Amino acid sequence: MLNLVIFGAPGSGKGTQSEVLIEQFGFDHISTGDLLRAEIKQGSELGKSAKSYIDAGQLVPDSLIIGMIEKVLQERQPKKGLILDGFPRTVAQAEALDALYAKHGTAVHAVLDLQVAEDELIQRLLKRGEESGRSDDNLETIQKRLDVYHAQTAPIAEHYAKKGVHHAIEGSGAIADITARIAKVVNALN
Repeated sequence: MLNLVIFGAPGSGKGTQSEVLIEQFGFDHISTGDLLRAEIKQGSELGKSAKSYIDAGQLVPDSLIIGMIEKVLQERQPKKGLILDGFPRTVAQAEALDALYAKHGTAVHAVLDLQVAEDELIQRLLKRGEESGRSDDNLETIQKRLDVYHAQTAPIAEHYAKKGVHHAIEGSGAIADITARIAKVVNALN
């Protein structure tokens, strides 16, 4: 089983490429946002706890997110591989994920870092906002999200580079070309 993290700034194509990897390789997929919404909807203990933080306008603690990921690992028992999308977002979360995987006798095998120039990211997100009506895809919010990404999330690349599992992927160009670059890395891991 391969454990992959699809990584990159907002607008880099993580969701698009996750969908392609699921279809092409048969990997299981965890979006932490989807997990949170599902746990809250089910009214599970994890969901109730997460909802209390969200309702108070606070971030859900890393320990709860890790608990949800562990629950998925135990329930689904992915065979071919697992793609994490939207997690980890900080080095502390990366360390917690590493500990969780170690507890289950595995590890992060590859961090697929979709690298896209900032001006292209902004254009992609503005276009997505126009097409989908997402209120968080406006210039002011996009810039804030990119600032947070550079300050808190980008250092994860170095964390995983030290472990030898970070792979920089050119994230510009046709979707099929980007997918081919990712597939080359994933095929080399098998």
